[in-house]
Amino acid sequence: MAGEWRVATLDQLGRIVTGKTPPSGREDCFGGDIPFVTPTDFDGRRQIDSTGRYLTEEGAQSVSSSRVPAGAVMVSCIGSDMGKAALAAKDCFTNQQINSVVVDPAEVPLFLYYNLSTRKAEIRNAASGSAQPILNKSAFGCLDILLPPAGEQRAIAHILGTLDDKIELNRQMNETLEAMARALFKSWFVDFDPVRAKAEGRDPGLPKHLAHLFPDSFEDSELGEIPKGWQIRSIGNLADVAGGATPSTKEPAYWDGGTHAWATPKDLSGLSVPVLLDTERRITDAGLSQIGSGLLPKGTVLLSSRAPIGYLAVVEIPVAINQGFIAMTPKMGTSNIFLLLWASVAHEEIVSRANGSTFLEISKANFRPIPVVSPSAAVMRAFEGQTHHLYERVVATERESRTLAALRDTLLPELISGELRIPNTEPIPERTS
Repeated sequence: MAGEWRVATLDQLGRIVTGKTPPSGREDCFGGDIPFVTPTDFDGRRQIDSTGRYLTEEGAQSVSSSRVPAGAVMVSCIGSDMGKAALAAKDCFTNQQINSVVVDPAEVPLFLYYNLSTRKAEIRNAASGSAQPILNKSAFGCLDILLPPAGEQRAIAHILGTLDDKIELNRQMNETLEAMARALFKSWFVDFDPVRAKAEGRDPGLPKHLAHLFPDSFEDSELGEIPKGWQIRSIGNLADVAGGATPSTKEPAYWDGGTHAWATPKDLSGLSVPVLLDTERRITDAGLSQIGSGLLPKGTVLLSSRAPIGYLAVVEIPVAINQGFIAMTPKMGTSNIFLLLWASVAHEEIVSRANGSTFLEISKANFRPIPVVSPSAAVMRAFEGQTHHLYERVVATERESRTLAALRDTLLPELISGELRIPNTEPIPERTS
């Protein structure tokens, strides 16, 4: 390592603050607008700007010594979330499970954040206690950190931060695109806005080639009033419904060297968008032969059917599934985006048909008869035409984010260890977030 790098402890880089929780019996402490950070707020965001709980002025006053200013580096130091790191986007308070470094002006908070975000295992190993390991304030402050000169810290933080900025921008874009598709589905197939407008003699607000596809009146059905000429059909009539299985994990021939994607609900649990691009595990041809539904085609909609019911995704690769799913492969004339959004809107109806003593599960037999308001073929085609490009943009953006995240995760340990050096460059303005 070049001689200009130095080793310091965290408590040499700033003030260490351990959070506190206001007295739980005081109702006047909670429900205000002052952010109160707990480990559950460490959800992958680099900066925490919104929290699950908020304090009142009274609550903040009761724990005033644990105030954390914007730019502080917060680290969860107890429990299953130990080692997760984030930056405070604004002044806030944290609970006692979090230690924070209020970084001195001469240091670079964003570099410190990236450094600590790679050290979960080290933080866990430094913790004490068997029943509930904890890294207390003193032990946390004694953690060593390898520091390049401030200019190189800023350059490293700038490179990594720029990648994260683009990933966050992509996330926001996809959030907007998803919201547009959901809003259109609700307008056309839940609220029946175009039909209602035409029935009342109003302009439906659609281009003429779309407006004329919708009827101008309603008729009674088992689900109440629906647009005239539309039908009530079962979900089993709109999609081929299938389940999956798990090949014996004791048989290496089913798993070793597997090439076929095999999904479990865990693969969907962490998705930021309802798009499945890959799976954690793969199976062999022999393993695939143990699953009656075989390889499901690209475009199939997956719904987790138990523990919990409701994870959703459209698969972008051929995939086999375990028994924790209901898979919907759209039949001719049905949009898979329609199925995806219907399953989201119909969540309560789906859960109401589930049963089980240990945990609720919706069976294929109980799922297939669920009634759906099915539009005319022309309206279904129009909906697909209006939403397909939105979905394709979501997929492309998510692929880009995966690539950027992989690049960041490759560069991060090499940059902060000094294995990969940044050549002398023009001074880079410091960024704190």
